[in-house]
Amino acid sequence: MLAAVGVRKQFGALAALDGVDLDIARADAIGIVGPNGAGKTTLLNVLAGTMAPSGGRVTFDGTDVTRAGAARRARLGIGRAHQIPRPFGGMTAFENCFVGASTGGGLRRRAAYSRCLEVLELCGLGGLADRRADTLGLLARKRLELARALATNPVVLLLDEIGAGLTDAEAAELLEIINRLHREDGIAIVWIEHIVHVLVQAVDRLVCMDAGRVIADGSPDEVLRDAKVIDAYLGRRE
Repeated sequence: MLAAVGVRKQFGALAALDGVDLDIARADAIGIVGPNGAGKTTLLNVLAGTMAPSGGRVTFDGTDVTRAGAARRARLGIGRAHQIPRPFGGMTAFENCFVGASTGGGLRRRAAYSRCLEVLELCGLGGLADRRADTLGLLARKRLELARALATNPVVLLLDEIGAGLTDAEAAELLEIINRLHREDGIAIVWIEHIVHVLVQAVDRLVCMDAGRVIADGSPDEVLRDAKVIDAYLGRRE
């Protein structure tokens, strides 16, 4: 459904992505791990259309979307939730979602209204729909970031460390939502996360990156036992 084919991204002399190939099927739940600076977020930026690659291409459902921007990709069905939530602070949670549904997802008013109610309830924000976003705590803002992405009605959801800063209990609540989105709603998930013990409960495929390249791709057990992954990311016990 969504694929990176030989994707490169150059920042001056730095190769943030160095020939990355990644295929994402409709049924996939993929976790991406790796050390800081590995190129994980840059890859999500290229897949989401917020950053153009220096080389290679991105395809969606067989169509080349390499030069398509984030707005067009959102309309096609590629949603994105960021590590640091940046909602419209002066707007309510519902209004934030409505922007995502109508502008990002291209839904008409009645459909956008229904979609917003649905995703706010799903993300545990039904009782906070009329609260201004700048009055919400961290967990609620994280949930709102997810709800805004879901409001665009995605078929592929890109998640960038949305568990960062949460307690174990809060991360578990977030995990429950992600699992429902994938298993019940059929949304393909691509999730960057450093909380590996949470990530492996949501994904059936794990990708490890280092220095702009994919160094391992397989089941979570296989990847976490891979010597290259241990050396580059997990470290060895003395």
